[in-house]
Amino acid sequence: MLRIHFTDTDLNRTRLAPAPDPLWEICTSLHRLQTRHGRWAHADWYRAARTRLHTTDFGRTLRTFLLPLMPRAAYFPDFLTPVEGVEGLDAGLDAVLGTPRHRVLHELNLLDRSTGAPAWGPRLAEPDTRKDLVRALRTYHDTVIAPYGDRIQARIDAERAARARAVLSHGAEGILHNLGPALHWRRPVLHALYPLDRDLRLEGRGLLLIPSYFCWGNPVAFGDATLDPVLLYPLTHEPYPCALPADLASGAPLTALLGRTRAGVLRAVALGATTGELARAAGVSASSASQHTAALRAAGLVTSRRHATCVLHTLTPLGAALLRANSPVPDRA
Repeated sequence: MLRIHFTDTDLNRTRLAPAPDPLWEICTSLHRLQTRHGRWAHADWYRAARTRLHTTDFGRTLRTFLLPLMPRAAYFPDFLTPVEGVEGLDAGLDAVLGTPRHRVLHELNLLDRSTGAPAWGPRLAEPDTRKDLVRALRTYHDTVIAPYGDRIQARIDAERAARARAVLSHGAEGILHNLGPALHWRRPVLHALYPLDRDLRLEGRGLLLIPSYFCWGNPVAFGDATLDPVLLYPLTHEPYPCALPADLASGAPLTALLGRTRAGVLRAVALGATTGELARAAGVSASSASQHTAALRAAGLVTSRRHATCVLHTLTPLGAALLRANSPVPDRA
């Protein structure tokens, strides 16, 4: 069990990452390749990733270079997932390159004591070998993570909408409510399922929450308690189509494709809305709004998740693409 201790200052400084952290997604997706746990939720990604990795002849680099550094275990080096990753892939990789030599060696020693480090690991303290690592991380990301970027971002957007509503309802500590079955908030401590028994005291630093598409099971925190505190936690998953149905991809106006009421419901979902809010926006009953969202969800345009006592609906990448395709184009002089 991981127990994260908050003060009032910590609650005020706790925030949610604005976008997927590419380095954490690299790491947790590598974990998905190492186990069948959660395979059902990532089945299409798993098949596509194996095919892409094979056709690009990246498999040997994956097996001999990346997987030994990021085992699915209680510990892997913290310098591989720097906090700068929330600013994007380039910022994160620059931080990996800039890691001090002594820290690289220290964390590889911890890995060796935990699960065993590769014999060549100490060479990562040298800039040239770390440049090779950064190139491999970028290639892996471009090959198997970037093609799913829209889908991952849509899930993060849905989570941010849910967290924002929780804050509006419960104040600053609302961001810690209903984070998932592995996390439970009992003021002033956030309890998390964890492979080790550990206490993390924030001491006024706050906490960066990072929702992750590929994380599965228990949340993940830095092994080094002196680093800026972060908590990576898994998103819930439900599959949806990867392409627009033929009738929705025809380019016809949205109202003609969906009908006036259902098109209005889809537009109202754009910023995240509950069933009751959609009913008011579309001028229909709650039961009718629920039927419309069920149809939109079946078409892969909307995703729904329970949030406290209501259901929050947000767009999938397909829904967002359909709205963009049917948005008026401004006249150009």
